[in-house]
Amino acid sequence: MSIETNWHVITGGPSSGKSTVIERLAVLGYATIPEAARVLIDAETKKGRTISEIRADEADFQRRVLRMKIEIENKLPPEQITFFDRGIPDTIVYYRLCHLDTAPVIEESRKRRYRSVFFLEQLPFEKDYARVEDGKTVEKLNQLLRKSYENLGYEVIRVPAKPVEERVKFILNRLNLWENFS
Repeated sequence: MSIETNWHVITGGPSSGKSTVIERLAVLGYATIPEAARVLIDAETKKGRTISEIRADEADFQRRVLRMKIEIENKLPPEQITFFDRGIPDTIVYYRLCHLDTAPVIEESRKRRYRSVFFLEQLPFEKDYARVEDGKTVEKLNQLLRKSYENLGYEVIRVPAKPVEERVKFILNRLNLWENFS
């Protein structure tokens, strides 16, 4: 039996604007959780490691990301409105791409139930320090990420590719929270 939460996932492929939306929600006063992979990459680069070194063993990298996500979720109160930059079900896709057994991730994904899942439509792809994907991989990831949540029984709410303020308003309207700011 899964724990019902008041948590909301913001997901989508690399360069879809997830982190920007999460940052704006934080400015509005909501509890937010940054993307675990970026937190891990940032921590490792501060130790002097390069992105190539950090992701040399992609399977180990994905296992570390999953552990971090689980630790975070285990500490959060389920009743608190919280927005996540990627949820545990995103990891199913990355495990699959690394040819890892997805059963433990699926099992972990079923322990808690997110209240909603927002899928950000893709923005023009921009390479940055943490991204290793190319445009073709991003298309595949977008399809797999949506399916990952749908296969777990989630309604995936598509958020149009618009400016950040419009996306945030769209999300908060869907949750009946926008009136707090208008």
